[in-house]
Amino acid sequence: MSFPDPIAVFRTEAAEVLEQIEAGLLDLNVNLGDKDQVDAVFRGLHTLKGSGAMFGFEALAAFTHHCETAFDRVRKGEVPATRELVTAVLGAKDHMRALVETPTGDHEAASEALLATLRRAVEGSGDGSSAPPAATTSHTPAAVASAASAPKQILYKIRFSLPQNAMANGTNPLPLLDELVDLGECRIVADRSAIPSLDQLFPTDLHIAWDVELLTSQPRAAIEDVFIFVMDEMQLQIDEIEIAAPVAAAVATVASAVQQPVPVVQQAPPPARAASPAPTDAKQAKAAENVRVPAEKLDELMDRVGELVIAQSRLSQLAGSSGDLQLRAVSEDVERLSGELRDTMMVLRMVPVTQLFGRFRRLVHDLSIETGKAIELVMEGETTEVDKSVIERLADPLVHLVRNSCDHGLETPEERLAAGKPEAGRILLSARQQAGEVIITIKDDGRGINKERVRAKAESSGLIPANASLSDQELYQLIFQPGFSTASQVTNLSGRGVGMDVVKRTIDALRGTINVVSQPGQGSEISLAIPLTLAIIDGLLVRVGTGRYVIPLSAVEECLELSVEDDMRSRGRSFISLRDSLVPFIRLRDLFRTGTKPDPFQKVVVTSTGSERVGLVVDQIIGDHQTVIKSMSKLHHDVATFSGATILGDGDVALILDVGHLVAEGQQQEAHLRAAG
Repeated sequence: MSFPDPIAVFRTEAAEVLEQIEAGLLDLNVNLGDKDQVDAVFRGLHTLKGSGAMFGFEALAAFTHHCETAFDRVRKGEVPATRELVTAVLGAKDHMRALVETPTGDHEAASEALLATLRRAVEGSGDGSSAPPAATTSHTPAAVASAASAPKQILYKIRFSLPQNAMANGTNPLPLLDELVDLGECRIVADRSAIPSLDQLFPTDLHIAWDVELLTSQPRAAIEDVFIFVMDEMQLQIDEIEIAAPVAAAVATVASAVQQPVPVVQQAPPPARAASPAPTDAKQAKAAENVRVPAEKLDELMDRVGELVIAQSRLSQLAGSSGDLQLRAVSEDVERLSGELRDTMMVLRMVPVTQLFGRFRRLVHDLSIETGKAIELVMEGETTEVDKSVIERLADPLVHLVRNSCDHGLETPEERLAAGKPEAGRILLSARQQAGEVIITIKDDGRGINKERVRAKAESSGLIPANASLSDQELYQLIFQPGFSTASQVTNLSGRGVGMDVVKRTIDALRGTINVVSQPGQGSEISLAIPLTLAIIDGLLVRVGTGRYVIPLSAVEECLELSVEDDMRSRGRSFISLRDSLVPFIRLRDLFRTGTKPDPFQKVVVTSTGSERVGLVVDQIIGDHQTVIKSMSKLHHDVATFSGATILGDGDVALILDVGHLVAEGQQQEAHLRAAG
């Protein structure tokens, strides 16, 4: 049995904690008075520091300690939270990631520069004074009276025990006790009653529990933070006993007079074992519900499911041509089970787009500082789920689109105020499902696309002839050409004409489409229509001539019969009347040049992408088909009519039609016929 590398596990968990820290900082930047976010960031930094030290990342622990101290001062009210502090810790967070990924690298100079920025942010946000001095040990009436205005003191009775294998796993209980001592006046008693006899004692096993009485003004959350690394596995009970401030001062005075400077460990009679409180049990249950699985294992399992679907298709074909009833029954059972397994596998691969959208909060924050523009990012539909492989490949295109909106789309605050707009520009990032696609939209309220400049640049570059007749959509699509840019100067953000080309190539590789809408002075909207999955889809198997093709079932609206008379009447115009509306259609026989005689009763498969529809004329509709998508070879990369291929039950290959491309071709055909008429 193989065990995971603990360092690899730490790096994975550290990446998650860093994402949580970044999210908390960005939320805090919106509302600097949000104490919950201050606490969340502090807990994240505390977790990263402690786990880093536990796994030997000493440089990470030392560097993170300074950020944790800064937020501890904010949490205690010694200094206010400022945008300068948030920006400084965001930069420090990026450095922490480098310390996690390359702990042996030369990071000293970068660490010093970031810590200097952090110090300036902290000193600039407060009076630079240190924490108030500790209370005097005098218990005179005057001292007790002055303590009446002191923070409310709470006496906590704490009992905790760690798992028996805690020390073997690298957990040292002594730092936990030291952190409790740092929170206030503390009395610690060790319960050694569970220690076995010497002949049964294993050196690395832990058998001690601790009872602690802690007098402090800190909240319960501060105590729970001490045990944050081991909370899911330990036994912890915390009882609160609130006492008045004067009494607390007297108790603290007596405690400080009789207690040693270090925790006193004493033998105590074995108290009754108290059950863990409900919050700990809930955390343990939550941890047990989730299992972290490497992405490559999911990909491998998806490949196996795909092979199973192909084998099931072959079995169904054999059973259909056989008179054996038992074989048919087994085939139906295998088909049902493989379908359920396929659906379950697809659900496992689906992840919410919030994992993709979350990273753009930081990007917009940094771009706002770099461009000097006030930018508001609004996100909608974050719970929309997409195949994980689609999410991974959408990251770069969206980065280019968001950067382009910030740099080219949004005006400067002065220009926006002069135009009667709010000073802060607005970028909307949204996602929604539509049939078998996810629609991701990037919309801004900026200056919009200048069509005259786009046309002039396209004509000067030779992309279109002078005075060519183009629709707005055709004109906007030119901005995705390689090297195309209307920027008057190159900046660090854009202007080289390579970003939008990357967007186009990536979306095409995903079998997606791009739609652009823009209004001068009101902004632009770019919509990306992407298939939900790139692995297995439900398809409609059709025949054209002697070849078989698959149409994605999510794009199919209905099927009609095209008689010889209707076919003859439509010659020259390629339209059918469908419920008082004209729908263009494409004869796939003519498109594929099959060279065979058409069937007397052809079928029309009406497909759509969004609001656009087109009919595909085929010779025969064979039926539905579970389609395992196989990528086209590099030699067929430029064949836009097909988005992939699949293997049928008899071993033949069927090409998968790219409905988006065919719909666009049908709409162009409709526009040309209308212009000619």
